[in-house]
Amino acid sequence: MSAKASNGNTYKHWRLETDIDGVAWLYIDRGDEKVNSLGTEVLNELEQIVTRVEADRPAGLVLMSGKPKSFIVGADVREFDATDKVSELEDNVKNVHGLFKRIEDLPFPTVVAFEGYCLGGGLELSLCFDWRIALDADHTRIGFPEVNLGIYPGFGGSGRSIRSMGGLNAMQIMLTGRMLRARAARGMGLIDQTVSRHGSLRWAARQAVSKKKKSRGPGLTARATTWTPVRKLLAGQMRKQTAAKARKEHYPAPYELIDAYEAAGNSTAEMIRIEAEKIPRLLAGDTSRNLRRVFRLMEELKAQGKRSDFKARRVHVIGAGVMGGDIAAWCASRGLEVTLQDREMKYIQPALKRAKSLFRRKLKTPPAVAAAQSRLIADVDGKGLAQADVVIEAIFEDRDAKRELFAEVDKKAPKHALLATNTSAIPLAGIADVLDDPSRLIGLHFFNPVAKMPLVEVVYDQKSDSDRVNDGSSFATQIGKYALPVTSTPGFLVNRVLAPYMRNAMKMHREGIPKEALDKAAEKFGMPMGPVELADTVGLDVGLGVIKTLMGDEAGEDRKVLEEMIEAGKLGKKSGEGFYKWKKGKPERDSSAAEGHDLDKLAEQLMQPYFDECRSCLRDRVVRSTDLLDAGMIFGTGFAPFRGGPMHYLESSAAESSEQANKEQS
Repeated sequence: MSAKASNGNTYKHWRLETDIDGVAWLYIDRGDEKVNSLGTEVLNELEQIVTRVEADRPAGLVLMSGKPKSFIVGADVREFDATDKVSELEDNVKNVHGLFKRIEDLPFPTVVAFEGYCLGGGLELSLCFDWRIALDADHTRIGFPEVNLGIYPGFGGSGRSIRSMGGLNAMQIMLTGRMLRARAARGMGLIDQTVSRHGSLRWAARQAVSKKKKSRGPGLTARATTWTPVRKLLAGQMRKQTAAKARKEHYPAPYELIDAYEAAGNSTAEMIRIEAEKIPRLLAGDTSRNLRRVFRLMEELKAQGKRSDFKARRVHVIGAGVMGGDIAAWCASRGLEVTLQDREMKYIQPALKRAKSLFRRKLKTPPAVAAAQSRLIADVDGKGLAQADVVIEAIFEDRDAKRELFAEVDKKAPKHALLATNTSAIPLAGIADVLDDPSRLIGLHFFNPVAKMPLVEVVYDQKSDSDRVNDGSSFATQIGKYALPVTSTPGFLVNRVLAPYMRNAMKMHREGIPKEALDKAAEKFGMPMGPVELADTVGLDVGLGVIKTLMGDEAGEDRKVLEEMIEAGKLGKKSGEGFYKWKKGKPERDSSAAEGHDLDKLAEQLMQPYFDECRSCLRDRVVRSTDLLDAGMIFGTGFAPFRGGPMHYLESSAAESSEQANKEQS
């Protein structure tokens, strides 16, 4: 094979070159795409290349990426919906299995060397190579995210990862979808070698080929987790841990993977055979279809943050309470310089303490933690306001107080600065008219807890400057959040929907239904937590503010109950008691309180106001589309992802009911 012959434009998505030593260098560079993914056309070309190198027998084969700082993000998720016929899906999976086995069996040294994302199918392809090298850089991430799409690795990854890492390590990675940095992946045996960010992947790959390096596989302790008695013990523990996070009827994939590991975790070939049996059924199932819809919704939210080139360097947050302090800490953790203002230092100190805990959890290494701490600056006098690119007001929910504050901010903030309020329900018009230019105020509504909740509502009204709204979306994306543009109606989207839902729960509780039964019913439906626990978590004082804004005197008994609890110091989780008593961050429950209650019927009754308000928000055009509403409710309220969003769920339920009625008539 000559270099000249190899360099022709034979392939659309690959480039194959041979050097003077006879080593074949294969680069994946998917045409017309920013990132590499393994679509049908890409895999078909790879099959042609494998046939070619099988015949030519080069001195070695090295796989790299033709895209800078990026390897393979996985299979092409867009193609997953091409068919729901299990037989066709089985053929597709078996074809990939056959191709990857041919790569694994190549009779000469094979090396993969990469940087950037090596995920899903890309990692499964890498596991077919003799030696795996990754650049030890911040942008390198390695893992199996398939569980987030309602499946598990199906291109041979379940068997080959266990062979490379041992049963326990491999199962942890596959069951959690956790992405690893290069060193962590090497420590677990997923890759064999790391190269420093100043090193050369190509040189390391050439050395590996010349030395005919092969992965050694796991040590004795890791291998022991594939032995039959150990597998059975571990599988039982894995099921318990998985059940604490996800119900089998909602998310079958992790349970199917655990069953496969228990039955065949000592055989790579058998694990791969089981993939061909299980993965097609999972792909064709409702859970995977709906989770793929959630993936597309997530991509749509990401697109909201690409409407402007706005980039902030300095953020000034006013209000160091739970929300303001945590917003400031989050921004500092994302690399921004943040000044945090409140009336006295004693109000800022608790926020700095919480921030340090966040930095330790998120950033891990002492230098990174120290750097983040240095970026978060206590600022009682508000000196940072004059240099800020973004100003976020996060004081208590009082319209007059916010107006007074923004009248002062308007005098001191730079003209280019993005001015934002974190109000959870107050319409912009009620605050913005104190500004010389009311169009510059937007809402950036974060959710509690800031570090865990991925959504930020970017609030606008008819007077808002559209460029400022786009800048707000870009800022949310810059700090790693999903931006959801919403119109400035009372409660916006998320709180407007949650308020009647939670009010309904309070009414049902007053009528005698135990709070534990209500929460258990919601969780059985698929919500991440029940409405009563959610009220305590958000804070009853915050809930009261929302109810006052949305309903005023019409809130009646609900408002009175909350006011009495707040007067008694019962604010929810943050005070140690609300509807529940809280210990070590968890509510104390009466485990028998839900007995005798029809949880499915309760869930239906609980969720009805939620669905009604979603429909009302669409009619009022609070968001631009059904998809954005579904995205907002999934990422803002945790609406059961496996159901694909509230409007999608209602549409699917109506279609099922119609289909059932037609069957009964026929």
